[in-house]
Amino acid sequence: MGKKYNRELSWTIASNLLVSFKYAWTGIIYAFRTQRNFRIHTIIGTLAIGLGVFLNLPKVEVAIIGLTIGAVMTMELLNTAIESVVDLTVGQSYHELAKIAKDCAAAAVLISAIVALFVAVILLLPPFIAWINLTLLGV
Repeated sequence: MGKKYNRELSWTIASNLLVSFKYAWTGIIYAFRTQRNFRIHTIIGTLAIGLGVFLNLPKVEVAIIGLTIGAVMTMELLNTAIESVVDLTVGQSYHELAKIAKDCAAAAVLISAIVALFVAVILLLPPFIAWINLTLLGV
């Protein structure tokens, strides 16, 4: 949280595709290390995919779950980027437009997370209940 990250190359253009991937991976690592919600989404997403595989869901359904998880994590990364740019612009001062930008970015994450939850409930809950009934209850 208080750690400063070395971004000396942040103002340069990527010289090749590998460097572009390095920058992108650096962003993912930064988000994972500094953003609690990104870590939560990563863990829940991993569990959801694992549960889908465990329940032998069709590949298309696992892919749909993966796409919704990807959307949530993408929104979380965009939210982090927007918050950083807003903080860079307004500093420690309050500005109503900065609040709107941050709130709307957070709302985008929230909506994508609600949709992902809806998809997970629709695709995972029925086979999970069936597995519980068959395996644990013997019904």
